[in-house]
Amino acid sequence: MNPTSNKKDFKDLSTSLKDLAYSYIEKYSPSKQQLRVYLMKKTLTKFKTSKTKKEISNLISEILSTLEKKSFLNDELYSESKSRMLLRRGYSINKINQSLRMKGIDQKYIKSSIEKIKNKEIEPDFVSALRLCKRRRIGALRPHANREIFYKKDMGVLARAGFDYDLSKRVLNLDKEEFNKLIKIV
Repeated sequence: MNPTSNKKDFKDLSTSLKDLAYSYIEKYSPSKQQLRVYLMKKTLTKFKTSKTKKEISNLISEILSTLEKKSFLNDELYSESKSRMLLRRGYSINKINQSLRMKGIDQKYIKSSIEKIKNKEIEPDFVSALRLCKRRRIGALRPHANREIFYKKDMGVLARAGFDYDLSKRVLNLDKEEFNKLIKIV
C-alpha cells in the first residue's frame, strides 16, 4: 500500500466526516453519542476506506472532542433543554430519565437537569399528567358517559407515559371543572 495515498485517504475521510458533523449539528442539535453513531454509520456505509473500525473510531473521537472544545456539542445543555421540552410535552420524570439515557447522556447531567425541574416546578409529574390529558383529550375531557368505558385505556396511556398508578388515578378522577381550573393555573 502506498503511504502517500493512505495519508490522502485519511485526510479526505477526516474532512468529509467534519463536514458531515457540521451539517448534522446544524440540522438536528444532537447529543455527543447521537453524533458518534451517525458518523460511524455514515463512514461504514458511504465511504470506501482502507481504515479499520478502530482507526475510524479514533478519528471520530478526535472530531467530537474538537467540536466539544469549540462548544458545538454540549451534553449538559442538551440534557437541560431536552428535559424541559419533554416535560412540556407531558412526559413523566421517569420517562425523561429513560429518554435521556437512551440518547447516551451522562448520568450526572441527567441528574442535574431533573433536579432543576424538581426545584422549579411543584409536583412536575402531576403537571405533566394534566398536560398529557389535555393534549390527548382523556380523563376529565371525555364526555361523562364515556369516562368509565375508557378508564382502562386512559390508565394505559398514562402508564406508558411513565406515571405511576396513584398519580394516574388521581388525575383521571378529577372533575371537569377542577381539571379546567388546574390547567389554567399550569
